[in-house]
Amino acid sequence: MPLVALLAATALGLAGAVPGARAAPTHPGETFTLAWGGDVTPGSAYGLPPANGATMLAGAADVLAGADIAAVNLEGTLGLGGRAKCAPHASPTCFSFQAPAANVLALAEAGVDVVNVANNHANDYGPTGQALTARALRSGGIAFTGRPTQVTSLRLPHADVAFLGFAPYGWAAPLRDLGAVRRLVRAAAARANVVVVFMHAGAEGAGQVHTPNHAETAFGENRGNARAFAHAAVRAGADLVLGSGPHVLRGIELYRRRLIAYSLGNLAGFRNFGLGGRTALSAVLRVRVGPRGAFAAGTLQSLRLVGAGLPTPDPTAAAARLVSALSAQDFGRRGVRVGAAGALLPAALPPPG
Repeated sequence: MPLVALLAATALGLAGAVPGARAAPTHPGETFTLAWGGDVTPGSAYGLPPANGATMLAGAADVLAGADIAAVNLEGTLGLGGRAKCAPHASPTCFSFQAPAANVLALAEAGVDVVNVANNHANDYGPTGQALTARALRSGGIAFTGRPTQVTSLRLPHADVAFLGFAPYGWAAPLRDLGAVRRLVRAAAARANVVVVFMHAGAEGAGQVHTPNHAETAFGENRGNARAFAHAAVRAGADLVLGSGPHVLRGIELYRRRLIAYSLGNLAGFRNFGLGGRTALSAVLRVRVGPRGAFAAGTLQSLRLVGAGLPTPDPTAAAARLVSALSAQDFGRRGVRVGAAGALLPAALPPPG
């Protein structure tokens, strides 16, 4: 597991950042691999996995644990306390997710290094729930990012990798304020070799597999324009943009030689995610990142959620085929195709050799 350092906004100079000003990164940089999965809910009132979720991610653990850094979106809270935003089963569109603190084992056993907490379920149990979640993650040795102005740095032997998380909610870095996005990303890029940005954006449901170039809404919320956000982040210095929120797979784009994965759907839950049709398709993205953040290579491992909602390898590669088709349809030449063995094939890069 990489060394973790939480960098406060003041340490990054956000209050008085000068546009275009850059400081040399501490380390020279190195090529490394990063694995990104989708939404993970380690238990809730809808169901608690056995053994504190120790085997929840077993079906994806090989690709997660085999990367230098593994990351997922934590969809819910850890630790018992706080006031729920809605009672279980009280509404068909309101869900509060909370698992015992010990269920951090679901992440730790799978080799997860960092999670995104910039999402709509991070505040399901208010500030108390957020504080308990932070405590549980620290106890499990797992870093997190996504609070307002928060930048989390994971240090590899020869590189500092900065992580930021954005969502359209007051408890997260502001996804819809592109000026604030640019300032925060630039400040992180001034200190780190590589900047990874998480975004939680987009409409939800089986029919939301396409990535439109306009703001999306869900349950009366303006969840931002994912394309505009991702492009602004890359132009400001982000090297990878990794999305969650729609609960279905979406396409992958190569923009300025930086990879943008708009959604990998759900990675694991326990009786809390829908498993009909496309919502059962899942994947883990594994990306090899160059010393300065440019995309070098990658794979997409196709998964399918079964039983209570746990991932298992899918030999039919349905996820890879769907992502490849969506990438071509939504992004044209910038769309990243997925080969038969799961290899990422960006059309915008010249063929090797």
